[in-house]
Amino acid sequence: MTHESIMIVDDTPENLKVLGALLQRQDYRVSAFPRGRMAISAAKRQPPDLVLLDINMPEMDGFEVCETFQKESGLADIPIIFISALDSTADKVRALRSGGVDYITKPFQAEEVYARVDTHLQLRRAREVLRSFNQQLEEKVAEQVAEINQSQIATIFALAKLSHTRDDDTGLHLERVQHFCKLLATELAKVPQYGADIDAAFITTIFHASPLHDLGKVGIKDAILLKPGPLTPEEFEIMQTHTTLGATTLEAVYQHYPNSQFIKIGIEIAKHHHEKWNGGGYPCGLSATAIPLSARIMSLTDVYDALRARRPYKEPFSHEKSRNIILEGSGSSFDPKIVEVFNAIHDTFNTTYVSLADI
Repeated sequence: MTHESIMIVDDTPENLKVLGALLQRQDYRVSAFPRGRMAISAAKRQPPDLVLLDINMPEMDGFEVCETFQKESGLADIPIIFISALDSTADKVRALRSGGVDYITKPFQAEEVYARVDTHLQLRRAREVLRSFNQQLEEKVAEQVAEINQSQIATIFALAKLSHTRDDDTGLHLERVQHFCKLLATELAKVPQYGADIDAAFITTIFHASPLHDLGKVGIKDAILLKPGPLTPEEFEIMQTHTTLGATTLEAVYQHYPNSQFIKIGIEIAKHHHEKWNGGGYPCGLSATAIPLSARIMSLTDVYDALRARRPYKEPFSHEKSRNIILEGSGSSFDPKIVEVFNAIHDTFNTTYVSLADI
């Protein structure tokens, strides 16, 4: 037994009665309308599975009704079979061009109506099955891609973590700067001058890319990287190369994945997170907004975390002392607007640091 619904649109009551009776014998649910506008309104409320449509009708002819169906997103996929006394080739062609799927000429035979209706309902069912299959396939692929992306991100984070095992900068530093970057980026998105550059994708990307900032330290020899005291000018010059070493490594990857925003921001952060707002940083001596926004965010978060951390050559600074040093660096080391945003949420920075403090 079928439960599919068929709408009949014909201004002749006898035609509605005859067609309705024929279709009900086949257990179709039938709705009949003598005017096109009435049929369109009813279809919007409850779309049928198929329409049998006359052409010569008052107010709106069949061609206009069919074209209206095609323009409505919820009705465009409904198969429409024209059923008319007009039998010229021109009328049939126009019916098909207006969106009809078939054409039955009056007077009609019941067997022909049954055959054409059944054929187009089967095609509709097949399209629905295919659409459902494609949707399930797309969802499955999306799940697998998401799973792969998460796996890749976890692997990259592990490699970044490994690069820090050679440094005194171990513990949860990478996890903290991830959250610091996310905090700053989220608040900066509310600032008009930065809102156009920061969206949800940027916030997610900088969160995942921030651990790459010191990737180049794997290329610095232990005698310099692990030196407990101040570096000589020559040693500091070598230490500075960790920015370009990390960026060069990521740039080689970027050549193979030129559309990856993750790698692009990773390069910006690795290369420029030691640049200063006044141009006194390294490796390129960039200043102000010539420094990529991602690197300006990273710069502040990295310094804040370093100030809070214990080092062989210093005790950890309090949140207030670290905050004051950041504020003093506004306009010289750091982007003033980013410092302003940091100051507005500094309590959250402190809370985050405490919750992820090294044991």
